[in-house]
Amino acid sequence: MNERPVVFLTALDLEYEAVRRTLSDLRLHRHAAGTRFEIGQLAGGRCRVVLGLVGKGNHPAAVLAERAIAVFRPKAVIFVGVAGGLRPSIALGDVVVATHVYAYHGGTSEDDGLKARPRVWEIAHGPDQIARHLSRAGTWQRRLPADTTPPRVHFGPIAAGEVVQDSSISEQARWVRQHYNDALAIEMEAAGVAQAAHLNNALPVVVVRGVSDRADGTKAATDGIRWQPRAVANATAFATALAEEISRDEEQSRPEGATEMNGSTVRNIAKGNARVGFQAGHVHGPVQVGDGASPRPTDLDAELAALRSQLKEAHRAGEVDEATYAAAEAEVEIATRAVDGVPGGGEAIVALRRLRGLVDDVPALSARLAEVIVLLRGRS
Repeated sequence: MNERPVVFLTALDLEYEAVRRTLSDLRLHRHAAGTRFEIGQLAGGRCRVVLGLVGKGNHPAAVLAERAIAVFRPKAVIFVGVAGGLRPSIALGDVVVATHVYAYHGGTSEDDGLKARPRVWEIAHGPDQIARHLSRAGTWQRRLPADTTPPRVHFGPIAAGEVVQDSSISEQARWVRQHYNDALAIEMEAAGVAQAAHLNNALPVVVVRGVSDRADGTKAATDGIRWQPRAVANATAFATALAEEISRDEEQSRPEGATEMNGSTVRNIAKGNARVGFQAGHVHGPVQVGDGASPRPTDLDAELAALRSQLKEAHRAGEVDEATYAAAEAEVEIATRAVDGVPGGGEAIVALRRLRGLVDDVPALSARLAEVIVLLRGRS
């Protein structure tokens, strides 16, 4: 598939498992630095998803969010998990969608005390509108377990720091109330994810949190009666519905006559008796346009050599991990041996199809593979 995915990131294992249970056709992607992502489809195949675990804290969240964005070039990033509620009006299990993310630990220490130097990231207008419409429509609640009372969805700021807040009277609690008094919830990763997305051309990022405690000293008690998995289930139900809506909105917003090719939109407009005869995005290798009466001979050996070289470069750049690279090399070798011995390149095409399944998240390789397969079919 060339469809850009939605990246889901979580901090805790139970959050990861909650999202993972909604996915099908899972396959592993090993990053060159060791990070493991899983790629799959939401139920019904309506949205391609990449799932990653970042661990606790804004710093690892920022690094791994940047890694996921660089590798998968997503249409959006959704961070889903639990948080502590900061308002009495927010019940346990309710869902909070961040309109702003505050990095509240920034400050300067002066003689008369600590002065706040906040950083803030705001949700993009489009995803915010989609999330609010989804909340009003209530259709996302169909994803909740049958015995679940539908929670409320709140929109407002979330505070993201570096410590777990479990007190309403501590120095930190007073600091948050004094400087970030409109925050609805508090957690430890959203600022890192928001910063990574901001540095990637303001990629849309949505933070969806289920409230599992009140950040007031009762966390052990609420965790003991399993509010974490319940809050995670609620946040996951909303977040997965949101991912589908974001994907659907992007598809519907393409101009009439536009075609998505490896992440780029090409638009041709034909009026009257005019016709669009040929449309392409990025083209690699030899291309022939005509009626096919006198086809120019194509050096398939050279094309396969170029494919192998491009695969090697992708491996060096970290776009293809070691295990995938070894399997892909084997398929290229099969195709190379078969290309001169089988009319129509049947065995070679099968090998290259298997190869495309290995590297379909590397757009340049996927595009070249498509071209080589077309050339092979032209021999029959």
